[in-house]
Amino acid sequence: MQYQKVEISGVNTSKLKLLSEEEKTELLKKTRAGDKKAREELIKGNLRLVLSVIQKFMNRGAQADDLFQVGVVGLIKAIDNFDLSLDVRFSTYAVPMISGELRRYLRDNNSIRVSRSTRDLAYKAMQVRESLQADSEKEPTAAEIAKVLGVKKSDVVFALESVSEPVSIYEPVYSNSGDVLYMLDQLGDRSSDEGWIDELMLREAIQMLSEREKNILYLRFYRGKTQVEVAGQIGISQAQVSRLEKSALNRIKAKV
Repeated sequence: MQYQKVEISGVNTSKLKLLSEEEKTELLKKTRAGDKKAREELIKGNLRLVLSVIQKFMNRGAQADDLFQVGVVGLIKAIDNFDLSLDVRFSTYAVPMISGELRRYLRDNNSIRVSRSTRDLAYKAMQVRESLQADSEKEPTAAEIAKVLGVKKSDVVFALESVSEPVSIYEPVYSNSGDVLYMLDQLGDRSSDEGWIDELMLREAIQMLSEREKNILYLRFYRGKTQVEVAGQIGISQAQVSRLEKSALNRIKAKV
């Protein structure tokens, strides 16, 4: 791939070095041994990876220089935390670390701010929801939550929606024998090729899940069943379903 001469944060992107996997592994070993020069070379040798990842974040109101610098922070974290014993390429591990750092930066610097009162109501609503769910072993409705709080149902819905994170179209909903079903598959338009990085990460993240966890995600997010219904179908308690579902999603998000 030929790179045009573009300056980002004082770096000429057309002259970025490209390391082979063998070179990365060797530099990682030296870095683990305390070789600062090897660490610096490893960072410079992966700046193209950072450049590739920031492309999908370019149209979100942030400057390219800022995104690049944040991406480098994610790269450094990946270098410092990568486990050489893992049977995985460094780039496969680094991409979600870089992406995660960029997402946190954009989230924390989002110009759209939720008011303090709305955020407080949302947190109170979440506490009431958890309390009602624990008592009845079923998910309470917005009306039930509003009744406890003494507010309008619409206020509860608005507050909860204001603090909820957007669902990625590359969120996996089911995986069986290596075939992963993503949220994107339900939307019909696959004209964009910008999701190749997320897709690569998700395929690997899904493989970490047990068959029970995969089945729970399938039933919850593809079949639309409640936690109580899933619990009855697979023969465990609703609390176990909730715990397994949360654990599976957290492990997937940590990789993406």
